[in-house]
Amino acid sequence: MSTEPMTHNPSEQSDGPAQDLAPGAEAAAQEPAGELVTEAAQQAEPSTVADEPSTEADEPSTEADEADADATPVVKRTSGRRAELEHEGDIAADFLETLLDIADLDGDLEVNVEGDRAAVAIVDSEDGAAPKALVGHGGDVLEALQELTRLAVQAETGERSRLMLDVAGHRAGRRAELVELARATSARVKESGERAELEPMSAFERKVVHDEVLAAGLVSESEGTEPTRHVVILPQT
Repeated sequence: MSTEPMTHNPSEQSDGPAQDLAPGAEAAAQEPAGELVTEAAQQAEPSTVADEPSTEADEPSTEADEADADATPVVKRTSGRRAELEHEGDIAADFLETLLDIADLDGDLEVNVEGDRAAVAIVDSEDGAAPKALVGHGGDVLEALQELTRLAVQAETGERSRLMLDVAGHRAGRRAELVELARATSARVKESGERAELEPMSAFERKVVHDEVLAAGLVSESEGTEPTRHVVILPQT
């Protein structure tokens, strides 16, 4: 489930003082764009996405767990959780807006709620295109920036965040590629009856594949360890 995008334009925020960055972030932001989050990637905790069961296809259904509960409390919990996620998105947007200002980079910010995650995207603005330098080779800079943003949210809320960050539509484009790959590979596995191993992927990418394989009526598993952890699609038994 998602909300209508709420856009944050850095050029419209010049009348007030900039939001303070998380500890160490201002120094990182003063580096060239291609190296903006390298130090953060080295210092940040291991990715919460990769460590949490919810990133894999066997994530328990929150709705199923609450199916027998009284309707009114469920509504209150759902409403409260949504408010928390919206708050996470606002914190992340303020943090990223300040970072873009310091690094003198263009881009607007869109904040959404997708499922049980806050989602923030740096998109093109009237002043210029979203900075693809913040994506990096194979999305490595994006992953580090996402982790840095999660830490900024955690510093404010005291809770670990599973916020998803996108820059210049990189994740959206990659999702479309993975959906096509998962569908084609699932069809091949059904026809051949043999398992298929895919290339190493991030937790986000594996989750996309798991969901698509499940929709195709097959089962998939993640095997290996980072950074070579990959999806295996299994034939029907």
